[in-house]
Amino acid sequence: MAVNGNPTVRRRRLGAELRLLRLASGLTSTQVAERLLISQPKISHLENGRRTIKPRDVRDLCGLYGVTDPQVIDSLMRMATEADRQGWWTACGEVPYSVYIGLETEAASIRSYEPLVIPGLLQTPAYARAVMEETIPLATAEQIATRLEVRLRRQHRTHHPARPFRLWVVLDESALRRVVGGPEIMREQLEYLNRLSTEPHITVQVLPHDVGAHPGVSGQFSILHFEAEVAGAATVYLERFTSDLYLEKRSDVRHYSVMYDHLQAQALDPDSTRRFITHASEEILASASLTDRP
Repeated sequence: MAVNGNPTVRRRRLGAELRLLRLASGLTSTQVAERLLISQPKISHLENGRRTIKPRDVRDLCGLYGVTDPQVIDSLMRMATEADRQGWWTACGEVPYSVYIGLETEAASIRSYEPLVIPGLLQTPAYARAVMEETIPLATAEQIATRLEVRLRRQHRTHHPARPFRLWVVLDESALRRVVGGPEIMREQLEYLNRLSTEPHITVQVLPHDVGAHPGVSGQFSILHFEAEVAGAATVYLERFTSDLYLEKRSDVRHYSVMYDHLQAQALDPDSTRRFITHASEEILASASLTDRP
């Protein structure tokens, strides 16, 4: 029972192990909650990795599930101790999407659809700062600086020489046409996006406006895939302004996977995408030049 170095993944792994033990005991989560005098949602949160669990609670659950092997109990309790440790992002202060960062850090691959902006993992510092300043009106300068620091550090995984993950992005044309931070910042961003798209582990496709309606009209989503030994083969992430949604049921993951397959099929191929991005960048600069004329 290997212990992963990522606190979010450790909680997911521990929760999955405890769920298997509960199912083997024949108890429902409601029955467990009643016997331990806690709420049923707490059991669900523990089993899906959304909440930390103390070693003492692990010991109590093992007793309730009839687990007697001291090696199994000790291993689970060690996992609980490790899961209570903090990830690197906590040192940066308050981060609203810390659960997602933990999952992203451990993902083997990510497939993402973005309708409005360039995804955070592919943003330049100037573009990222402009996005934050223009979309979070109540954020202070200090909060913007913290979020920017976290976003740029997240990008280290994209360029990691030993274990870069597979990143596949489908962008709606609107993300290219929306001039964030001004023409020069946007030009730099689009050129950077084109350079990254030539990396062997990064694929970028653009979905032009003329394809009409498509499965992505409902909004942004990402599908994170994990190695086989990590609990939960995949998670669908839906980003919202004040809260996030994580879908892990196989039926939900399959539904979004089929949606993504359709988006990939409708989007331009990678080479055509790079030409499209270059053309969009040239149009932005040309439009800015016309505007600047007296």
